[in-house]
Amino acid sequence: MISNLKTNFEASLIPWVEDIARKNDSSGHALYIMKDGKPVLEHYGGYHSFEPASQEVKATSRFNIASARKSYIALVVAYALYDRLLELDRPLDDYTEESNPVFSGVSIRHLLTHTHGIGEGGEGLYKEFTPGENWSYNNIGVDTLAHLVMEMYGVTISSFLQERIFNQLEWVETGWMTEPSPELVKIIGNKGEKPLNGLHSDCDGTKKNLFVSAREFAWWGQLHLDKGRVGNQQIIPEEVVNLATTIQTPSGLPYDLPRNGAFWYVQDIPRKKSEIGDDVPAGSYQILGVTGPTILVIPKYQIVAVKMYNKRYNYGGANYLHFLKEYSNRVADACT
Repeated sequence: MISNLKTNFEASLIPWVEDIARKNDSSGHALYIMKDGKPVLEHYGGYHSFEPASQEVKATSRFNIASARKSYIALVVAYALYDRLLELDRPLDDYTEESNPVFSGVSIRHLLTHTHGIGEGGEGLYKEFTPGENWSYNNIGVDTLAHLVMEMYGVTISSFLQERIFNQLEWVETGWMTEPSPELVKIIGNKGEKPLNGLHSDCDGTKKNLFVSAREFAWWGQLHLDKGRVGNQQIIPEEVVNLATTIQTPSGLPYDLPRNGAFWYVQDIPRKKSEIGDDVPAGSYQILGVTGPTILVIPKYQIVAVKMYNKRYNYGGANYLHFLKEYSNRVADACT
């Protein structure tokens, strides 16, 4: 069974991942798939950048996961909900001393599910739509909640996760990076331009300087699939994981729009503007970043599928949803 599954993944996903890397000028890529808590496919290709003498991508290579870091911040927010520091349907104004009129009517649920209706332009924040009546992806919800929970717990996002999870699991290939290191894969902008290092001077966990190896990224997905349990140890309370990975989107959202848990995209039924393909079973969830890293978790098949790239706007253009759906469909179809 496992050997057949590996063959299916190799035939369907490796050529596809490599083709996307060529088309989008990603210098490096990786693919890591787990079934029933065990790796079944591990594939690495390309280099850390297009620079001369750049290192080959290998198991220890760490990619900048960009907005996929939201899944890490989401877990801390889920902890705050579990600890009753936050309530999903209470307004943000209840938790802040300085009230901004643009946040009027915005709840914690709205911030978690991209339904808050706040946009950001040249003159600052503005009301884009009534909270809970539409969906729009931006960083306002994640930034607002990240700073709120850090204030509540009195520690940074990165410190919280390091103490409660990373140290316990002895993960050494996951972290917010401030200094160059040989294992860090660079970020490709336009081909021919100097690559970006993806570093930031701040390592509090709110910035886009989280670097993770493909295998630890997959184990992050597996930790969610196993409801926070590793062996005989409950690393994370099960309810915390459920809060993060089950649909929290307000009811009544238009049919075509995505449904979210705590920032994760969650499948219920196929939806036109969702990033998850129509063939993926209900209950599955996915998160991704602008440089191409993606975790797809399919509980029905006990699958965690990770792909990594290092190209900004990896699926650039109006048709980017097609490629995201195609990836998740290929993973799901290979399981059947």
